[in-house]
Amino acid sequence: MSIIFSPSLRCQLPVLLILLQGAFTVVFILFFRFEDPSHHFSSSNVTTTEGGHKLDTIFPFFKDVHVMLFGGLGLMLSFLKLYGFGGIAFNFLIANFAIQWSMVVQGFFYRFRHGMIILRLSNLLEAEFAAVTALISAGAVLGRTSPVQLLLLSAMEIPLFVVNDWLVNYYFHVIDVGGTVAIHIFSCYFGLGISQILYQPYLCKGHVKEATTSNSDLLSLLGTIFLWIFWPSFNSVLAKTGEAQHRAIVNTFLALSSGTITTFAMSSLMDKQGRINLVHLQNATLAGGVAVGISADLISPGGAFSIGCLASMACTLGFRYLSPFLAQKIKLQDQCGIHNLHGLPGIIGTVGSIVVILLGPVDTYGLSLHDTFYSNGLDEQQPILGVVKNGETWTAQSQALQQAAALGVTFGVSLFGGYITGLLLRLPCFVHPSKDNLFDDQLYFQVPEETGNKQISHEELQKHLLVQLKHM
Repeated sequence: MSIIFSPSLRCQLPVLLILLQGAFTVVFILFFRFEDPSHHFSSSNVTTTEGGHKLDTIFPFFKDVHVMLFGGLGLMLSFLKLYGFGGIAFNFLIANFAIQWSMVVQGFFYRFRHGMIILRLSNLLEAEFAAVTALISAGAVLGRTSPVQLLLLSAMEIPLFVVNDWLVNYYFHVIDVGGTVAIHIFSCYFGLGISQILYQPYLCKGHVKEATTSNSDLLSLLGTIFLWIFWPSFNSVLAKTGEAQHRAIVNTFLALSSGTITTFAMSSLMDKQGRINLVHLQNATLAGGVAVGISADLISPGGAFSIGCLASMACTLGFRYLSPFLAQKIKLQDQCGIHNLHGLPGIIGTVGSIVVILLGPVDTYGLSLHDTFYSNGLDEQQPILGVVKNGETWTAQSQALQQAAALGVTFGVSLFGGYITGLLLRLPCFVHPSKDNLFDDQLYFQVPEETGNKQISHEELQKHLLVQLKHM
């Protein structure tokens, strides 16, 4: 079937990108500055400090998150046989835009002082965390939206993420070193809210182009492995102390490893022939990293191992049973299964963090558990329960309630924001791919003609080899 090209795409996409880049250029020229170099460099010491952390410590984590964002996520989204370019390239586009937009929004929201915004590497890292939310949410509508719609999705989501992140971390004082609530749960239900608004009834029984190939699944699995390898950096870079960072790295690996073995077992058990489903490997092997993120610096090794198993089981079962149920009952089309990878493990991890806080050994992990509150002027070396502020006494029970409240608020804010954004994306003034153009690169890219499938006879192969030998 021929592709019907939309002339509005040629107009809307470049014009929108030029306008956005022009606006960002002006903002960066007028408001963004580096700190005085004399604060960081000296003739006798070339090691710099970056927001309280050594630059040579934070930069390796920055590079790891970079690989996850641009390499791992992009490859993971390339599983559709005719939408591989879209999965990788639009991930590349949205990631760059979302990072730039996040730097602007977070800069004015948190760091605008004396008419300027001081830019540090740590700010760029925070912007990448914000950009992750847009990329995850976009997975729910992968192949069903135009790049213009994806840009609008990111433009709407980033400010709402910043506000919710402030509520979660500065109002509820949630303990969430790996962003399980602030990033994974928020992006999941924001994306699902959009997907529900953009519901397309003719996709209930699938689409002829909504399929994979061996090569596309292999690329997606490779992306999963990249994410798997670097996930400990994602969960540990924001840890407050070196010891907490050490625990987060080890616990994340344990959760990922136990989840991987569980995924192989569950996937094989659910198939009548005992075969392994590649969708399960591409997603459920990462579920442990999502779930353990909220308590990666607090939980015991056994707890991390258990959470990894539970999260992967939930993710695998979600793909098998929950996704079809949601699609049928509440008209929810989740293209990449973000509810199974980010939503369910995120809820499991949050519940696990509440259990850790209520039952965990305060004498062992007290410093990490309470360091959020000690910034108000209390002795940071005091690993016991104490007064937070205004005469209010911190207790494990109150913190557990804060965790639960942060989960509820994030769920409500993200879902409401997703609905509003979905209504915006439905406006007829924006480019909408038609039914025949869904999950197809040809509408957006100059796709080369496929010549690899042409059959070559045995005689033609022999002639080709003889010619090559004569030229040697």
